[in-house]
Amino acid sequence: METPEGMDPVFLALSRMRRRRFQDCADICSDLLAENPRDLAVWSIKTKSLAMLNYVDETEMEEQGIGDILMDENTTAAMPRPGTSFNAPSSRSGSSSGPSQAVRPVTQGGRPLTGFARPGTTSRPMSGQVSVGDAMKGNRPGTSRPVTALGRQVRLGTASMQASGSAQFIDASRLDLKKYAGRPVLSKVLCDFLLYHDHAPRQALELCAAATVEADYKDWWWKARLGLCYYQLGLLRDAERQFKSSNKEQPMVSTVLMLCKVYVRLDQPNNAIKTYEQALINHPNNTCLLLGLARTYDQLMDHEKSTEYHKKVLKQEPSNVEAIASLAANHFYTDQPEIALRFYRRLLQSGVNNTELWNNIGLCCFYASQYDLTLSCFERALTMASDANMADVWYNVGQVAIGIGDLGLAYQAFKIAVSVDSHHAEAFDNLGVLELRKGNIEQARSNFKTAQDIAPFLFEPFFNGALLAYKLGDFQEAFELVEKALVAFPDHSDSKELRKQLSHQFTML
Repeated sequence: METPEGMDPVFLALSRMRRRRFQDCADICSDLLAENPRDLAVWSIKTKSLAMLNYVDETEMEEQGIGDILMDENTTAAMPRPGTSFNAPSSRSGSSSGPSQAVRPVTQGGRPLTGFARPGTTSRPMSGQVSVGDAMKGNRPGTSRPVTALGRQVRLGTASMQASGSAQFIDASRLDLKKYAGRPVLSKVLCDFLLYHDHAPRQALELCAAATVEADYKDWWWKARLGLCYYQLGLLRDAERQFKSSNKEQPMVSTVLMLCKVYVRLDQPNNAIKTYEQALINHPNNTCLLLGLARTYDQLMDHEKSTEYHKKVLKQEPSNVEAIASLAANHFYTDQPEIALRFYRRLLQSGVNNTELWNNIGLCCFYASQYDLTLSCFERALTMASDANMADVWYNVGQVAIGIGDLGLAYQAFKIAVSVDSHHAEAFDNLGVLELRKGNIEQARSNFKTAQDIAPFLFEPFFNGALLAYKLGDFQEAFELVEKALVAFPDHSDSKELRKQLSHQFTML
């Protein structure tokens, strides 16, 4: 890259880095290193720029593959008490503290809830959702390797090497890491390079261990990086100890967020909540900590607490997109579409413009009886939809069509939804109901069975299948299906009544 006449190229590289033009900075440094490979200042600038070019915010939760979940000993452990695990949310979830499962979906996969996909919210499955058969499948047809977080690290490393060119800038396997550990400035830059660019946590762990010894075990930064290395290697207990030690040396928000992330992976939500609350004493009203608390309570199905902390976030940061969207979704599912519409309009004013937002605005307009705006919002959502969310939009169009009594449009919308996404269980379930209204009993039963196989954590397909079997006189099948419906949703009153009638029939026989 050409340097303007009279300007120091090192100053220009630093200027590019300050303006976050990391690739330009790396190119300038490459030209300088070609002339003088031993210039440590230029070497450190290039190393830092390449690390920042591939930087990932580790404080955010990443999605776990189902292969990781099945191999996680914390998931396969004995059934915990309600409220102490994400697998067993609080029993208050069905009370007045928030909408029940009959109103609000348990997962984010069925309908767009908040207008964005928050990482980590779908990684912890509800009971009955994980199966070994599903774990051995890939996301795409023809792939057999289960999705794991390790695969994500491999892909990120491969992408970063391709982005930086074919020639390898630093060969970590040939470095004397103990020598670098005695030079704090260079070692910290090299550590970030190994973690974020090369994605080599083993080499970074060796460097961090040596640097921690050099610092006499009193440098919080190296302890935090040690915890990050252990976390990427899957050694969660070791990561927990390092983050605790780092936070004891120097209380930092980023360290607390990583420690709580470890607790979430360990399925210990109460420890995560306690850590967040203690950190708020040192960092009062910090929005990152408040958001972490709100997310944790939301995963525990304690919507009252979650809403409380989202409101606190908005008091500190009125334009926070996540808090606005979550509050809007909560108001929508507590039968307050007019208030939810105000929040969604606020998102539009903030510059958010995506498929999920227009979809949710359309639903709010429909339930607020603003029918003239409903279809135009859905048209806007469909024009912006991708393959990932097209089926959800058509599913909601079908729901609106049922609400206005146009069953023909509803049938077509659900058919389009399952054609776009062949694993959309809710659309198959509603198709079964419409087929039953047409008198196509076998087709309805087939749709219910498909929905049951795709989403065993939903109670509606099991209840509808049980009701159909009961009307056809197949009491045994009806009883088996209604039992599965009550496992998915124990408080469903219609399922309880159907089981009571079936028990009465069995005693009569």
